[in-house]
Amino acid sequence: MNTCLTIAGSDPSGGAGIQADLKTFAAHKVYGMSVITALTAQNTLGVTGIHGVPADFIKMQLEAVFSDIFPDAVKIGMLSDPDGIRIIAETLQKNNAANTVVDPVMVSTSGSELISENAKKALCDYLLPLADIITPNIPEAEALTGLIIKSHGEMLKAAKLLERWFGCAVLIKGGHALFCDTFTEFEESEEGVQGDFKGASTDLLLIPGEKPVYLYAERSDNPNTHGTGCTLSSAIAAGLAAGNDLKSAVRKAKEYVTGAINARLDLGKGRGPLNHMYRFEKVPV
Repeated sequence: MNTCLTIAGSDPSGGAGIQADLKTFAAHKVYGMSVITALTAQNTLGVTGIHGVPADFIKMQLEAVFSDIFPDAVKIGMLSDPDGIRIIAETLQKNNAANTVVDPVMVSTSGSELISENAKKALCDYLLPLADIITPNIPEAEALTGLIIKSHGEMLKAAKLLERWFGCAVLIKGGHALFCDTFTEFEESEEGVQGDFKGASTDLLLIPGEKPVYLYAERSDNPNTHGTGCTLSSAIAAGLAAGNDLKSAVRKAKEYVTGAINARLDLGKGRGPLNHMYRFEKVPV
C-alpha cells in the first residue's frame, strides 16, 4: 500500500488540517500518517487559539515515522514555530524524502492569521527550497512575493518569482480571485491560452521547464469550503505517492476537491467542511 505523511496542525472540528489530510488520504486509498505541529481551537466560524507543539517533540514524531513506515509522499501544512520548521527541513534532507508538497498556510479560509513573521522567514529559508511543489492561494502568494495580484498576468508573475526563488513547481490557487471569472486576458496572452472559461475557478500550475497550465472548474455557489487548501495539497501528495506525475496528480486533485465541494455537505454554523468521502456515498456498507 502507498503511504503518505502529513505534517500539519490539528483541527478539532475535523474540516481542515490533520483531520482533512487523513480523510483525503483514505479517500485515495493511501495509508496516512501524521505529525502534529500545532493544536488549534477552531471550527467553521474561525480560529480562536493556537498552541504550538515544541520543536523537540515534532522531531520525536518525525523520527518515529521515518524510522518505521517510510512515506512515499509528504504533505506539509500549518507550521507556527521557526525551530520546528528547521527540524522538519533537516529531517526531510536527512531521509531524502520524496514527493514533498508544501501548502504554505498563512491565512485560514475565515481570514485568521496563522503564522508569525519569524515562522514565515524560516519557511522561506529552510523548507520551501526542499519542496517538489508549493500550493499557495492568492493571499499567500502575495505574502510570499510582496506582489498585489489582481490579474492573471500578476498571478503568472508571482508564480514565476516563486519558481525562481525556490526551484520548485508552483500551484497558485485562484479561488479567492474574482478576476478568475473572466478570461479575456488569457485569450490574448503570450502563453496562447484559448477557450471560453467564463464562470470558472482557475488555478495556475507552473512546473520548471514547462509552459504554465491553467486548471479550471466551474465555480460552485456552495459557501462550505473549510479546509479546501489542506484537502487539495493532500490529494496531490496522495497522487504522487501512487505514482502519478506531478501534472496528473494536480489535475486529479483539483477534480477531487471540486467533487467534494459540489457534494454540498452542510455542517456547522459558518463555512462548513467538504465531503471528503463523497465518492463512497453510494457504496453499500
